[in-house]
Amino acid sequence: MTPRVLIVAGSDSGGGAGIQADIKTVTMLGGHAMTAITAITAQNTLGVQAVMPVPAETVVAQIDSVVADIGVDAVKIGMIGSPETVQAVADRLAGRDVPVVFDPVMVATSGSALADEATITAFERLTKVAALVTPNAPELAALTGREIGGPAELEMAARSLARRSGASILAKGGHLPGGRLTDLLVAPDGSLTRWEDERIQTPHTHGTGCTLASAVATGLGSGLPLHRAIADARLFVRLALREAPGLGGGHGPMGQQRVRLDLPGRDGPMLNQVTLPASDYESSVDFYRRLGCRQIVASPPRYARFEVPGGMTLSIEVKHPLEPASTTEHFFQCSDLDSEVARLAGEGVAFDVPPEDRDYLWRVAETRDPHGNRICLYSTGEIRRYPPWRVD
Repeated sequence: MTPRVLIVAGSDSGGGAGIQADIKTVTMLGGHAMTAITAITAQNTLGVQAVMPVPAETVVAQIDSVVADIGVDAVKIGMIGSPETVQAVADRLAGRDVPVVFDPVMVATSGSALADEATITAFERLTKVAALVTPNAPELAALTGREIGGPAELEMAARSLARRSGASILAKGGHLPGGRLTDLLVAPDGSLTRWEDERIQTPHTHGTGCTLASAVATGLGSGLPLHRAIADARLFVRLALREAPGLGGGHGPMGQQRVRLDLPGRDGPMLNQVTLPASDYESSVDFYRRLGCRQIVASPPRYARFEVPGGMTLSIEVKHPLEPASTTEHFFQCSDLDSEVARLAGEGVAFDVPPEDRDYLWRVAETRDPHGNRICLYSTGEIRRYPPWRVD
């Protein structure tokens, strides 16, 4: 199924955030993006120069048009141009049996205001329609009236909003100080899930909130449970940050267009790494460089890894003369390795090595095909393309 995702948000002429970031994200994750544009902005990586709200009746007409003909599996709400539009959108979405992800956009990455006080006050209505609300720390502070200086205050404010709205709250910690980033998911029943990662140091963060919310909506529209949709979305955002093309003189756009193959397939393991036997390290490295492969790991005299267009990787490995005859090794990424191994074992696939954690930070299980080629199923995150020992 192709998830049909309705995006209710503003247009960013610079292409870094808003509708443009949403469409790129939904498309790269295999969904069909539909739009109800709430505002037209003139903006670039340096700031917002002009904003023109779209009348509420036109926003609603866009929603009615696509829903009546194409249908919708999930909704993502971003920038809303006015309190009247907030109320009109809430009226249209209330009672619909589709998940709504609400990203309460108030300020652009550049610091420009995108919502006035009346619109922010009206956001209360949308939080009650949403299945998930995704505020950053300043937005959560504005929605709850609480000061937020760290993860503890972030959690308390998220709990307050979850109780008041009845929605799950994904409180994003990117605006908080420190070298590590903490995101918290608080459910209406008070249960808490925490994600913690090293902060990615880059000025090119324009559109992170839009991208995350759209990725979650696409996952929910695909039928994924909320925790899995958020985990996939966070991985997508982190990879898109690392792939930012470096455009503009300020807060540049992310690289959503380069994350096509980095998320595991949702219908089974995804092939994205092949290791070939080699007899001579230097000549093999030279050969694959000439083919246009970009070397990202160099461990002479035995191992090298290359990245190829589209995100797949290819490795060479020189075996010791006393090791068994060389065969190829194929690596399939799984979103949940242990569950996938259990499923395959139930279908009669025997594993030589059960799931185990490796020193190169992957969790791997091994089997062999009928010819004897080694098949490795594994789980990992951004470490696959961005290990600590990456050389480029």
